Amino acid sequence: MNTTGKLRLWLTAVPMILLGLILLVSGLGKAWAGTVAGQTEFFDVLLKSFWGPTLSWLIAWVLPWGEIALGVVLLLRIYPRLASALSLPLIAGFIANNSYAISQGLDKFPQCGYCFGVFEKFLGSPTPVQSLSIDIALFVFAGVVLFLFPIKFFGFAPWFKIKGGKKGGSDEKAIS
Repeated sequence: MNTTGKLRLWLTAVPMILLGLILLVSGLGKAWAGTVAGQTEFFDVLLKSFWGPTLSWLIAWVLPWGEIALGVVLLLRIYPRLASALSLPLIAGFIANNSYAISQGLDKFPQCGYCFGVFEKFLGSPTPVQSLSIDIALFVFAGVVLFLFPIKFFGFAPWFKIKGGKKGGSDEKAIS
């Protein structure tokens, strides 16, 4: 691996870890809390003209598990560029959601309410402005990993390699 590849690995490590941790924590908090009913009501209020209660329930049920899956994949560095690309539409949805909440006024939506699920009891519930700030940072983190990670788009890059033997499925050619 050349010096540029190593530098890009280290420059993308922090954004990848932060993006993965935040997605994992928010997904686990939503899944653990079992707030599907509350999320469904929120989706119904937010975009009631686009879909009905059944589709709202499906989205509210799938969302936490998608966040958990993307968070785990990013933390394990399994196809990190692909995971970052898949997280961009999810984060864009979060940005749209918080932008809408801000446009409706902070008196109507004073808190995010379901951003981190059960963990909001410990961390506090962020306002839509705070949530929007986090979402913009996540979007930037995903972009950094997507465009700067030195492995091919469908490349697998484990954190630790076995020395002297096989590289564990890593994409060494793409880095050097």
